[in-house]
Amino acid sequence: MANQPSNYPILCASFNQDNSCFAIGTREGFKIFDCNTGRLLYERAAGAFIIVEMLFSSSLLAIVGAGEQPSLSPRRLCLFNTVTGVALEELNFLTSILAVRMNKKRLIVILQEKTFIYDINSLKILDTIDTVPNPKGLCAFSPSLDGSFLALPASTTKGSLLVYNVSDLRLHCEIDAHRAPLAVLTLSSGGTHISTASEQGTMIRVHLVSDATKSYSFRRGTYSSNIFSLSFAPAAELPDILLATSSNGSVHVFSLASPPNQRSSGLLASIKVPHTVSDALDPAQHCILHRAVPAGVRSNTLIRKIEKFNETATPEHVVLRATISMITYGGYFLEYVYNVNHQNKSSWTLEREFNLLTAETSSLS
Repeated sequence: MANQPSNYPILCASFNQDNSCFAIGTREGFKIFDCNTGRLLYERAAGAFIIVEMLFSSSLLAIVGAGEQPSLSPRRLCLFNTVTGVALEELNFLTSILAVRMNKKRLIVILQEKTFIYDINSLKILDTIDTVPNPKGLCAFSPSLDGSFLALPASTTKGSLLVYNVSDLRLHCEIDAHRAPLAVLTLSSGGTHISTASEQGTMIRVHLVSDATKSYSFRRGTYSSNIFSLSFAPAAELPDILLATSSNGSVHVFSLASPPNQRSSGLLASIKVPHTVSDALDPAQHCILHRAVPAGVRSNTLIRKIEKFNETATPEHVVLRATISMITYGGYFLEYVYNVNHQNKSSWTLEREFNLLTAETSSLS
C-alpha cells in the first residue's frame, strides 16, 4: 500500500511473490535485499519512491516516484530493468498511483477510484474497474496463476470487498467481512483464502474465496488498534497460521489448524449466540509477541517460510517452525523464528536484525 510521503525514513516496503527478496523505497532511491542472507543485491540513488514492486526474482521492477522531484511523478509508473538500468516502459495516469501488483501474466494498477488490469507482456489494458473511493490503495492480490484473484474494497462505510478473477476478467464474489470500513486485506499465496481487518482492529476474519464463506474469526484484542499487515503462511491450500501486526508493536499469530467455526459444547451449544458474541467464542491458538517493534512504527511483516516436523515424545520437540520477516519503516529488518512444540507451547527467537539504511553491497553476507 502506498501512502503520501511521511516522516519515516522508509517510504515503502514490499516482499516479492516467492518471499525470496524484498525492496524498500527511500527519499534517496530504492534498494533490493535477499531475504535468506540479508545481502543488499541492488541499489539506485535516483530520488524518492513510494512504490517499488518486484516481479518474483527477475530484473523487472515497477516503480513510482513520490513527487518530490519533477521527474518522479506519483502519476507515472515506470517498468524498470535492474540489469540494464533503463526504463522499459512508462505508463501515465490522471491521478496518483496508490498501489501496483504483478504476476507473470497481469499488471494491476490501483488509483483512488479506478483499477486497471493490464497484460504484463503487451501492456494492453484488459479491464478497467470503477471502485469506491480508495485513498489508501487497499488491495490484495494472489500471484498464483491457478487462483489469480484481486480483492478491492466495496464500500466506504462498512467492511465489504469485491473479489475479481483477473485471469478470466470477471467478478468472482462479494464478501461482507466487517461492520467498520476495511483497514487491511491479504490473500493466501494460492488464492484460496482471504483475511481482513477493519479500522476498528479488534477482529481478524478469514474467508474461503471459492464460495465467500467465513472460515475463521479471531479476536486480536479488546481495544482498537491500527492493523498494519496480515500474512498467511505459504501454502497451496489452507495455510497453517495467520499473522497480524498492529500499531501497539505486537505480533499476533493465529492457528488455522482447528476446525473452522467450531462451537463450544454444553450450555453454549444449546443456545443461539449472536454474531458479535460468537466471534469472541471462536477457538484460536493465539500467541502474541509483545514489543516486537516500537509502538506506532509501521511495519510490513511476512511469514516467509514454514516447516513441519514429525512429532516425538520429548516436550521440547518442535512440530512447527515459522520464519517471520519484518521490515520497519523506521529502517530496520528483523527476523523472528516462531516455534510450536507437540504440547502446543510456543516460543520466539530473534534470529537477525540489521539497519536497512546503512547496509552496503559488500557489508552483508
